[in-house]
Amino acid sequence: MLALFLLAACAISWAQDNTDASAVFKKNCALCHGLDGHAQTPAGKSLKASDLTSPAVQSQSDAQIREALAKGKGKMPPYGPALGDKGLAAMVKYIRSLKGK
Repeated sequence: MLALFLLAACAISWAQDNTDASAVFKKNCALCHGLDGHAQTPAGKSLKASDLTSPAVQSQSDAQIREALAKGKGKMPPYGPALGDKGLAAMVKYIRSLKGK
């Protein structure tokens, strides 16, 4: 629950036009998904966060990943309003870059 609260609270700090996905990811996503996207952090394991490098995630369309980011999924809160269109597009591209890491 604490990790979920922290994630929701961090969304407030995301600028509407923030397209520096690496910095956004490190600041707001790495707590659960890890810097490498494998979700092997204590919070990630506890919340059963998705391994962003996995075929299950990487085989999703950009639209599916964008929707999960925008609307939230499972225990992950929605980040669409905080990221905006440019930020969501940048995050999808960043998640794609984690493949093979």
